[in-house]
Amino acid sequence: MSDAQRHATPDIVITDVAPRDGLQNQAVAISTDAKVELIRLLARAGVRSVEATSFVSPKAVPQMADAADVVQRAAAQCPDLRLSTLVPNLKGLERAHSAGATEIAVVLSATETMNQRNINMGLDAATDVSEQTLVRARELGLRTRAYVAVAFDCPFEGPVDLDTVLRLACRMRDAGAEEIVIADTIGAAAPAAVKSRMAALAQALDPGTLAVHLHDTRGLGVANAWAALEAGVRRFDASVGGIGGCPFAPGAAGNLATEDLVLMAEQCGLRTGISLDGLLDAVTFAESLLDRPLGGRSIAWLRRQQNPRGKSCT
Repeated sequence: MSDAQRHATPDIVITDVAPRDGLQNQAVAISTDAKVELIRLLARAGVRSVEATSFVSPKAVPQMADAADVVQRAAAQCPDLRLSTLVPNLKGLERAHSAGATEIAVVLSATETMNQRNINMGLDAATDVSEQTLVRARELGLRTRAYVAVAFDCPFEGPVDLDTVLRLACRMRDAGAEEIVIADTIGAAAPAAVKSRMAALAQALDPGTLAVHLHDTRGLGVANAWAALEAGVRRFDASVGGIGGCPFAPGAAGNLATEDLVLMAEQCGLRTGISLDGLLDAVTFAESLLDRPLGGRSIAWLRRQQNPRGKSCT
């Protein structure tokens, strides 16, 4: 990839969530140095937006106990990188702001049961907390994102009504969210549902503020990304190496892999500004941290392109 291609305005914007969503539930303890290095490798590959960490209770999520250090060190080493941090409430927001965070995200699940299981709070109370957090974040001058989780199917309540997702997304927008991320949290969506749901959301909200967060549980991650593209979405979450996955989805394959999304986009003529070779370096590093093979559906093919053996078949 040439320097001109790397610095051109991308056709789609990808936020890599591996450092937060990918690492938060890993059984292996990851050092602060390693987290910052993963973020640095993503930035070197051309990723412009990274979800770096979360300011949740260290007792609840020990892997994120070093959130302040990660934010400060990543910002110092990658000053041009857009760093987002997840905050669950006003207390988390104040911690993030004190650490120097410039962008925060809240997560609101679209069903009563998912909120109860995830944060011990009902839907109405969780919505209020998310709104209060967004309003305060804007007062502090921070950039804001809001996730609407289980926006297609809930592991406890099944299919989620579009009207519910629309209502919650509009409330997050009205509270000050600059980006609304519609999340297929358990990887249950199919392309037709993604296209129709995102098209409906794009009529109610500014399409430029919409993003999708996809999981590859059923092998439909890239197909769902294409469906979102057809609906006009140009902002995507992905996780290098496909790291992550919802703990409520047994056998889940993890998040949509950044390398799969970039490959699909490039082969369809869409600029991402991201180097596939650089992403492979990040995957290799993450494999050394987690001591297991990683990578999306395309990883074997991508590595063959990076290290061709000179053989061919006819």
